[in-house]
Amino acid sequence: MEQARIGVFVCDCGLNIASTVDCGAVALAAEEMPDVACVVRNKYTCADPGQNEIKKAIAEHGLNRVVVASCSPRMHEPTFRNCVEEAGVNPYLMEMVNLREHCSWVHTNQKEAATRKAIDLVRAGVARAGLLEAQEEAQVPVTRAALVIGGGITGIQAALDLANGGHQVYLVEKEASIGGLMAKLDKTYPTMDCSI
Repeated sequence: MEQARIGVFVCDCGLNIASTVDCGAVALAAEEMPDVACVVRNKYTCADPGQNEIKKAIAEHGLNRVVVASCSPRMHEPTFRNCVEEAGVNPYLMEMVNLREHCSWVHTNQKEAATRKAIDLVRAGVARAGLLEAQEEAQVPVTRAALVIGGGITGIQAALDLANGGHQVYLVEKEASIGGLMAKLDKTYPTMDCSI
C-alpha cells in the first residue's frame, strides 16, 4: 500500500458552515495532521472553481487521497467522487466530512464547540482516508427474467406488464387454474360483465 498523501479541502459553504465554524482554524489544524500534504480552504468547494482547486492540488502535490470537509455526503458525494476521478485518483479514495449538518447547523450558538468538533471530525476523516483502498466497480450481467408468485388478477397484470417490458416471466400459482377470486365470480361490478 502506497504512502498516503492526503489533501484536505475545507469548505465555508458560503455562510452555512463559516457563520458557526471557524474554518480557518479547522484548516490550520488539518495542516498538522499525519499524512496531510495539502490543505485548501474554499468558499464553495462543490462549485466548478472549488472542484478545479481539488484537481489542481492533486496534480501539484501528488495527492492520492482526498478529504472534503463540507456539507452532507448525501448531497455532494457523487460530485466529489467524479471530481477526483477526473483528476486521476480512484473515486473511492475520497472521504467526506459533514461540517454543515454535524457542526454548523446543530451548534449555531456554540462557535468554539462547533469548531473543536469540526477539527475532531476532520481528524477522523483524515485517519479514515489513510486506510482507504482503491475499489473497482464490477459489471454484473442482468438476467431479464422475473418470477411472479400468485396467479390472481394482480399477479396476472404484473406478469403482463413485465412481459411487455421485455422480460421472461415465470408465473407460479398454487391452485389448478389462474384468476384467483375473480375466477370464482360470474359478473364484475360496475358493468356486470362476465368475469370469465
